[in-house]
Amino acid sequence: MPELPEVEITARLIGAAATGARIESALAPGINALKTFDPSLTALEGRTIGGVRRRGKLFVIEIDEELALLVHLMSAGRLQLFDTRASLRDRASRLLVRLEDGRELRLREFGTRQRAWVKLLRTPDLEAEDTLAALGPEAWPDPPPLEPLLDVPRPLHALLRDQHVIAGIGRSWVDEILHTARISPFKRGSDLDADEAERLRAAIVERLGAAIAHYEQTIALPIPDKLPMPLTVHRRNGDPCPRCGDRLEAVFYEDYVMCYCPTCQTDGKLLKDRRLSRLLK
Repeated sequence: MPELPEVEITARLIGAAATGARIESALAPGINALKTFDPSLTALEGRTIGGVRRRGKLFVIEIDEELALLVHLMSAGRLQLFDTRASLRDRASRLLVRLEDGRELRLREFGTRQRAWVKLLRTPDLEAEDTLAALGPEAWPDPPPLEPLLDVPRPLHALLRDQHVIAGIGRSWVDEILHTARISPFKRGSDLDADEAERLRAAIVERLGAAIAHYEQTIALPIPDKLPMPLTVHRRNGDPCPRCGDRLEAVFYEDYVMCYCPTCQTDGKLLKDRRLSRLLK
């Protein structure tokens, strides 16, 4: 699932390569991905890409200071820039932006759910768009103090993934962040003391920043279909903890898994079933 580090490196690489390029045409083979109709995709023809930036886990592709493409990859999307054009038989393609120099910017989605989406908006309407307007402050590079942000009686594993609370963190990186901070995923935000809140904030900056630095050294265009995420805890259940050597454990939900170290994070206690656990404080 692309999260803040994956979206950030994609925006940097595609922005550096595509800014200034003129658009020849645009089409949406995955018609369900296009969530707006006015302006139409034909409005992009002959216009210039002004830049690519990230907001939370979304892309904002600026077009001639008048239009913007807002792109959400959801769980299985990729934004990729290719030197050649795709066959219309490419079932992964959801949006194709063809450039006059022969290159092509593609939104592709892998899997069967087809949840990735695109909106073409006029620039004055961008910040008021519902998804952007609802986002919390950025998790990186300079998140605000967390005590007032997380002062609600919800487990941190859920709070940190709530894009209305803080933008950019998802299921993969929340495991890494909480492990780095040595805090239980089941501890409630309202129970954080000042030291824990600062430790958690530092862990957010450290882990997301380190991931971006890793990608800068290992990723180049075109963005690969599967990114080599530098994870040490998430989906590593059964492996030794990278810090203490204890066995990493997991809690399985319907469509994802949460991983943690009992020794480093829960005082040696195991959580096998969240419905039966008392580790919700």
